[in-house]
Amino acid sequence: MTKTVLITGASRGIGRATARLLGAQGWAVGVNYASNRAAAEDTAAEVVRAGGQACVVQGDVADETAVVAMFDAVVAAFGRIDALVNNAGIVAASLPLAEMDYARLKRMFDVNVLGTYLCAREAARRMSTDRGGHGGAIVNVSSAASRLGSPNEYVDYAGSKGAIDTLTIGLAKELGPRGVRVNAVRPGLIDTEIHASGGRADRAAVLGAQTPAGRPGTADEVAEAIVWLLGDAASYVTGALLDVAGGR
Repeated sequence: MTKTVLITGASRGIGRATARLLGAQGWAVGVNYASNRAAAEDTAAEVVRAGGQACVVQGDVADETAVVAMFDAVVAAFGRIDALVNNAGIVAASLPLAEMDYARLKRMFDVNVLGTYLCAREAARRMSTDRGGHGGAIVNVSSAASRLGSPNEYVDYAGSKGAIDTLTIGLAKELGPRGVRVNAVRPGLIDTEIHASGGRADRAAVLGAQTPAGRPGTADEVAEAIVWLLGDAASYVTGALLDVAGGR
């Protein structure tokens, strides 16, 4: 039986790497994107080339109507949903909190916290065995920033990821008796485009060299952890926060 997953923010970085790896394992993948359809279609093509199935679904995770429509579209395409990778997230320019304006803070928490909660809610509604679902797994993409704080860079982003850690722990306890496992990965300095959106394209390379591992990580390395958490090999793992941070 083919398993189906929705990956939010799958048009680039960790989301794309996870989609590609799940495609190689024969999964059907809902590839969510917010604005870059061409990049999402590239991800979907990679999934198909790897051996999986894919559909592309647009939607801003901070928009409740869009989130519901995303899940409905994936179920319509593949008949069911077995997993969610809650990956969509944003970062902004490095600033101390005193310099951050309201619009930045609101958007950060709307996408990174509210969006993640909305997607987790919809997954719970569809996968919980007491609601007619088949059970499943949720992996939330948090960050090492949740325990480091990101001072003078983006304490707003760090705080948003702290909320994701707490969601993971609490929701794992809610959904464990209902057949759904909930875990999180906490990537460290990973070489993806997100650093450029924060104004420091070289951040992962420069700071990654200072980690015990001596280098930044790759999106594929994070994807391996996510895919493991989704799979049967992690059947007794729930409520875990798995650091993929090179010892940082």
